[in-house]
Amino acid sequence: MEHQLLSDLQTASLCRELSLLIHAGVRPGDGLTLLTQEEQDPSLRGLLADMAGQTDQGLSLSAAFRNSGRFPVYVTGLLEAGEWTGHTEEALRALSDYYEHRDRSNRQIRHALTYPVILLLLMLVVIVILLSRVLPVFDQVYASLGGRLTGVAGGLLLLGRWLDTAMPVLCVLLALVLILLAAFSLSDAFRTRVLALWRRRRGDRGILRKLNDAHFAQALSLGLRSGLPMEEAVDLGANLLKEVPAAAERCRQCREHLAQGASLADALRDTGTLPAASCRLLALGLRSGSGDTVMEEIARRLSEEADEALERRVTQVEPALVLVTSLLVGAILLAVMLPLMHIMTAIG
Repeated sequence: MEHQLLSDLQTASLCRELSLLIHAGVRPGDGLTLLTQEEQDPSLRGLLADMAGQTDQGLSLSAAFRNSGRFPVYVTGLLEAGEWTGHTEEALRALSDYYEHRDRSNRQIRHALTYPVILLLLMLVVIVILLSRVLPVFDQVYASLGGRLTGVAGGLLLLGRWLDTAMPVLCVLLALVLILLAAFSLSDAFRTRVLALWRRRRGDRGILRKLNDAHFAQALSLGLRSGLPMEEAVDLGANLLKEVPAAAERCRQCREHLAQGASLADALRDTGTLPAASCRLLALGLRSGSGDTVMEEIARRLSEEADEALERRVTQVEPALVLVTSLLVGAILLAVMLPLMHIMTAIG
């Protein structure tokens, strides 16, 4: 039976708590037992109890994580690398930082997608009401004055009549859209599937490319900090981007360059896996023996750049939607009011 993965926030919280307990000298199995006693959620309590039992039987913490089936390969892989290099606490702390940032990014993306769409739907509802309900009233006024709507206003009136005829279908479509939006906002599983499909189709362009670069840099930084060889650190980052074919291909080419003897900075630059400026900075860090620290700084910068780009796009989308829909509403009203003003002037 396939188990649902824990949410990013749940994963971050568990890793953070375990890292604090291990830092205090508590064994992983005892730490899981303590967390089991404090957990209020029955399903999570059962998961922690099962993992604690496995570690008490001699299994490693990473094996208990893997056997549960509730964590991504990225988590178990980095945790195993941390155990292998003696940096379990650091690996858990790094995973906590990463999944907390990922949770914030996902919420930001969700808000960036949801609010403009809702705003657009509301504006479209206003326009449909103008065309299907308000314009016919003006047409009756024109008819009482011995005229009729022509030109743009006449075309809009015909469109409004068609919309009025198709109103039941439009209401059903609107209801479906609202249901999908609600599911996207409230259901983690549905949102994960939608975002995964989007990443496969268009997940390596524009802002998403910046986000991919930032995620890969974070994974590479975590791998280097945990003492992984460069090739395995690149593989760790590739696991994050396997749902994005173009990004996964860049990682594969980078791995091949490393296998051929290229330096990490050259391989990342030649394959376009990271920006050239970041690669130059990494080359300097590797020469000075502080590659992991420099990689951490690169990951932080790329994450900030991606977040800023997303915020700029959101601030551009909302005013653009308001401007466009306001212009449409204004054009509809002008197309109706101007002829009416001419008729009233002629009568006066």
